[in-house]
Amino acid sequence: LGSVEGVRLFFAPGRVNLIGEHTDYNGGYVFPAALSFGTYALVKPRSDGMYRFRSMNFAQQVDTHVDAIEYRKEDDWANYPKGVLAQLLAFVPSAESSSFTGADILYYGDIPNGAGLSSSASIEMVTAYALSQIAGITIPIIELVKLAQAAENQFVGVNCGIMDQFAVGMGKKDHALKLNCTDLSYEYAPLRLQGYKLIVTNTNKRRGLADSKYNERRAECEAGLHMLREVKPDLPNLGALSMEEWTSLRNAVKDPLIRNRVEHVVSEDQRVLDAVQSLAADDLTKFGQLMCESHGSLRGLYEVTGKELEALQGAAMSVEGCLGSRMTGAGFGGCTVSLVREDAVDVFRREVEQQYTVATGLKPTFYVCD
Repeated sequence: LGSVEGVRLFFAPGRVNLIGEHTDYNGGYVFPAALSFGTYALVKPRSDGMYRFRSMNFAQQVDTHVDAIEYRKEDDWANYPKGVLAQLLAFVPSAESSSFTGADILYYGDIPNGAGLSSSASIEMVTAYALSQIAGITIPIIELVKLAQAAENQFVGVNCGIMDQFAVGMGKKDHALKLNCTDLSYEYAPLRLQGYKLIVTNTNKRRGLADSKYNERRAECEAGLHMLREVKPDLPNLGALSMEEWTSLRNAVKDPLIRNRVEHVVSEDQRVLDAVQSLAADDLTKFGQLMCESHGSLRGLYEVTGKELEALQGAAMSVEGCLGSRMTGAGFGGCTVSLVREDAVDVFRREVEQQYTVATGLKPTFYVCD
């Protein structure tokens, strides 16, 4: 980066989804919270139209000219910021696109890679915010959120919902976000964890299956929606179904596997609403129960957990002082999130590591979150 003069520092958090899994792309509710882990970006403006992307986490170094931004598989992680840059240029009026004159960007992230804490959304949002700021263009955060999601969908080619970018962009200290993924209406719910900590535990299993199974589940949900529209033509998405409606319509979904998938989505949506109420009442015990019910549904109805996540969640729930634990993220590896009494954190780490390693031969990593 040369001299530090003119260098600016930006930060975007990661996020953990506390409850509401595989509901986002079905137009349902999610309940994420932003974390103090995140992605830092040191940015120094240039005037030659070159954007140089470097990371302290990856060896790959990528340079691109503002007039020649294209997806290249070999550019790996840098496709995320490149996609954001492409979306920014498409978003601003052509008169303002001349403000994008290039930059050197050095990233450093302390979000564990592949842990499902949304390092991709974090790098997208820090890039979107930083590049718009140094170009001198003020874009509302909610627009940057949409633009970052579009970068991942259209440029990188990952069919993600909007939850990750939204939680990263709109997160608020000591609160979680109840987000309706259909219309992006949201409310903040206080997260008063007096005497308790959120612990994210990484299975450290490489998540080879996650992408293909994710796309498979999306297709299964679309099939369920198609069947339900035969009897309820105006149904916009699965997230619009209440438990009562689903109970009366479930026989319209003849395929038992598809029925299970829809059952998970509808019941998980209800659990988000119940979770918000339990936190408003400071009932952490109830919130913990809902986390466990969510995990059970992801295991039995949605079938996205797998051996490692089962071993981790089971070990977590065997520890006295753990109120609840569930997988978070796409599944098939990645992480659990657990609600653990502060004075039990050390015991939790010791016990869970021992049980998990015996069960899987893998060593978990623990992140005590704020």
